[in-house]
Amino acid sequence: MVSSAHEAMHQIFREDPGLFARALPKAGIVLPEPTTIQLLDTDLTEIKPMARRVDTLMRVDTADSGSYLLAVEAQGKPDPDKLNSWTYYLAYLYAEYKLPPLLLVVCQDKPTASWAAQPIRIGLPAHTSIAVFPLVLGPENLPTIIDPDEAAEDLALAVFSALAHANDPALPAILEALATALATIGGGTAQDWAEYTEVGLGDTQSRAFWRHLMTLRPSRFPGGGTLIEETRIEGRTEGRTEGRAEDILRILTLRDIAVPETARERITSCTDLELLGTWFDRALTATNAEELFAAEA
Repeated sequence: MVSSAHEAMHQIFREDPGLFARALPKAGIVLPEPTTIQLLDTDLTEIKPMARRVDTLMRVDTADSGSYLLAVEAQGKPDPDKLNSWTYYLAYLYAEYKLPPLLLVVCQDKPTASWAAQPIRIGLPAHTSIAVFPLVLGPENLPTIIDPDEAAEDLALAVFSALAHANDPALPAILEALATALATIGGGTAQDWAEYTEVGLGDTQSRAFWRHLMTLRPSRFPGGGTLIEETRIEGRTEGRTEGRAEDILRILTLRDIAVPETARERITSCTDLELLGTWFDRALTATNAEELFAAEA
């Protein structure tokens, strides 16, 4: 199970190895159609004291173009040291497996994606000995998915797109489309992807917004009198109010808004989900904690 936003950006290709073959064409990058995909050991260490590990590694077999290796790296910010590491990864993989290696870098912001897409050249100005041309997927070339029907057609791609656009102003619309798709599909698969999305968003306002959306999902069988519907109607009052209060406080903290003890007590002791929802919405734009309660004053 993923435990951080960094892991979520690359481990999604372990959850669904064929995802890259569906995502790359969205960015105008076409590779031979895979017939089989095999996950490989990510440890590329030759000398034990100098450990080197690629994020995710796959062997891809095709019908007409042979086999190749795909190394996936999640990159959160420009890091000059990674240029050396990536060159080493590809050289080692080619020597170890005797197969052509490709590097796919996945990013969540445009500056990092632009940096990662630059060719890596090793040699002299008059002669390049080694050149690396990374493939990059990020917010600049991966389309947003804001149609619930489109999201439902490929949940893995929809989740990956949402994580890649985690810093996009349109993220609320992206998450709303994804939440609707998950609610429509339902079941364990939808629950797993909902949890994956939450972890992948990291400790941000977006994660709190996602948690808010998840509490609003309607029953798939309204009027059926199911336990799920009853517990949603009842609101699972204690657990849901506590969670909503935590989300409000998290947003204020992330926005560096001071929360006096009296305001904290008022938020955590509230049992009215509708009122907490109002405070949640205000927390996204409030300049101080007291603005949450302005209409109730």
